[in-house]
Amino acid sequence: MTSNNNLFDPVKNLQEIEEKFEMVQILNENGEIVNDALDPKLSDEELVELMSRMVFTRILDQRSISLNRQGRLGFYAPTAGQEASQIASHFALEKEDYILPGYRDVPQIVLHGLPLWKAFLWSRGHFVGGQIPEDVNVLPPQIIIGAQYIQTAGVALGMQKRGKKSVAVTYTGDGGSSQGDFYEGINFAGAFKSPAIFIVQNNQFAISTPRALQTSATTIAQKGVAAGIPSIQVDGMDPLAVYVATRDARERAVAGEGPSFIETVCYRYGPHTMAGDDPTRYRSSETDSEWEKKDPVVRFRKYLEAKGIWSEEKETEVIEKAKEEIKAAIKQADGVQKQKVTDLISIMHKDELPYNLKEQYEIYKEKESK
Repeated sequence: MTSNNNLFDPVKNLQEIEEKFEMVQILNENGEIVNDALDPKLSDEELVELMSRMVFTRILDQRSISLNRQGRLGFYAPTAGQEASQIASHFALEKEDYILPGYRDVPQIVLHGLPLWKAFLWSRGHFVGGQIPEDVNVLPPQIIIGAQYIQTAGVALGMQKRGKKSVAVTYTGDGGSSQGDFYEGINFAGAFKSPAIFIVQNNQFAISTPRALQTSATTIAQKGVAAGIPSIQVDGMDPLAVYVATRDARERAVAGEGPSFIETVCYRYGPHTMAGDDPTRYRSSETDSEWEKKDPVVRFRKYLEAKGIWSEEKETEVIEKAKEEIKAAIKQADGVQKQKVTDLISIMHKDELPYNLKEQYEIYKEKESK
């Protein structure tokens, strides 16, 4: 019901806010620039590098799914369809920035410096996979939905207190925006004007729950407004749009203007994870086909080919190199000593074991020696 009082119309206020969130796009589905004013004008070398990283990520996803089915990886969340959202946002970051990923965001932290073999060990649940090199500014992927948002607010505040010209960046899915940690994180960062970039990858489904049932908000981006954060919705299948949104958010953050919120509208082509999810039970083939027409890798390929800086030969070269890197990484992961229960107990208690664990430690030590 709309209020008859012209001075008080909350429904109209909501509609006006929602209408402001038009999805930003620079590169359309045919690989054509449709918003020249926003074109970041990346150099040919930068464009080729961005495409190479996206192709690497697509191959990593394919190989990881295969390794999972072979029993050589543990937990794995497919990434195909989200390459522009993930890799183009990372492309706008600097090495000194800190990434706090969700469980689907392994590609970004690998590109940020985490050795791929350690990422494979993390998937297996091996403690070595969580031992991050000191010069790599990432945390292990967060399994608890939305928890990384609160952590990001804290990391960003720490950077702010130390006067660092860097940002803390985090990712979650559309389902993560329904968590309490999500709201607490953006509110905290907004209140302290901390240098954080909050990214929601709206891939349309939180496991089997469609985005429409997650919230009645027309956009997820508008949720940042309540926390006083500059917020934007971008075409998450468009690498140029994602790059520009993240670049601009970073520039504002290091200039002391506080956090930003970015919703990338994208799609995951595979299941939620390889742990038994069957997307055919809640997604139609028609929906899949429509999103396949928006494929970020295909879209960017068309753009680069039209510029004469990408070819089938170049892509094949990148693919073969990626396969070799993945092969070497899984071999190195296979060479790490298998994890033991006594290892976990020792790691958790460096000084003296609690009395209730001393007996268990001896029991497992004896079992492991046989």
